[in-house]
Amino acid sequence: MKVFVQRDFIENLLLLPLPIGISFYTFQGISIVVDLYKKQNLCQIPKNFFQHYLHTMFFIAFFPALIAGPIIKAHQFYPQITPKFLKNVDWYGCVKILILGYFLKMVIADNLKTQTFWMAYPYFEIYNSFSLAVFLFGYSMQIFADFAGYSLIAIGVAKLFGFDLPKNFNFPYIAKSFSEFWTRWHISLSTWLKEYLYIPLGGNKKGKLRTYFNLMVVMVLGGLWHGASMVYLFWGFYHGVLLVVERIFRYIYIYIYIFKENFLINILRIFLVFCAVSFSWLFFVLKDMGEIVAYAKILFSLEGIFSNGMFAKTQTVMIFLYSLPVVVYHFNYLLSLKFSRNLLDFPLFYAILLFLIFTNSGSAHAFVYFQF
Repeated sequence: MKVFVQRDFIENLLLLPLPIGISFYTFQGISIVVDLYKKQNLCQIPKNFFQHYLHTMFFIAFFPALIAGPIIKAHQFYPQITPKFLKNVDWYGCVKILILGYFLKMVIADNLKTQTFWMAYPYFEIYNSFSLAVFLFGYSMQIFADFAGYSLIAIGVAKLFGFDLPKNFNFPYIAKSFSEFWTRWHISLSTWLKEYLYIPLGGNKKGKLRTYFNLMVVMVLGGLWHGASMVYLFWGFYHGVLLVVERIFRYIYIYIYIFKENFLINILRIFLVFCAVSFSWLFFVLKDMGEIVAYAKILFSLEGIFSNGMFAKTQTVMIFLYSLPVVVYHFNYLLSLKFSRNLLDFPLFYAILLFLIFTNSGSAHAFVYFQF
């Protein structure tokens, strides 16, 4: 009887809903312990215990980043806990960040969410390979717009209170390698994993095999950070394999540095990285490995290409329409590097975005990363 009671208790305990954003402020709490242990320069920490306690609670509960990041490290935030004044707020800069963030979320991500709904099981089974590829492309745009949008909103709100949060996205879909992608996507998580896990494990200082092992451990644990599920474990494993294979390829073939400045080669590399990363988002959409395998079989099989499966004509048009701003957003960044200025940074552009927020927002959906 005791065994059954304990089993039922454990099963019910596992079914309890977790607080929103628990993975984010857990990592922030770990950074406090590690940074204090390492005696990093956490200036402005009061010696008075009660004041120190208040500063720590304020850091953990800082609401703009509490739900879905960016993940703040203690040594980044503590020095900023100082008196703030309205005269020091960059109002125009804050408004620009907030408009862009809300546009990405409400106009792009929420509208794409409606179109990529058909990726769910069993709906995807009636479509052909091209339609499934379009859905996957649309979800790549959606998850970027959703999470980058939230990060910009959090950064903008924090700036209104005089705090600078770390940049979380840096145009990830122009990455030419998988290692570069992880310096551009969810930067606060990747830098946290590097600083508090990869480097303490030895990084790349203990030989090639140890480096490969460290990469796999970090990415698998990064996958499990998203949730205690096999699909997230395989997502982390998948990215770990990509990083390891890329590093092996770089050691053997010098990572084709001969073609480093070749425009066509760079475009091909960006395309391949984008396709590989986009495929990995299936682990976020479908929560069962059998469903992921079924989706991949239709996507890559000749039967899926030449079958009489439905062609998602309306969804394809809408997905490309709402994905276009994300493409332009990345393309504008590349042009800004060439011309040393942001070609879209003028008041009329943000006025247009604000107008679209009020007139063309999609159905309200929860942020994707609220589940982690």
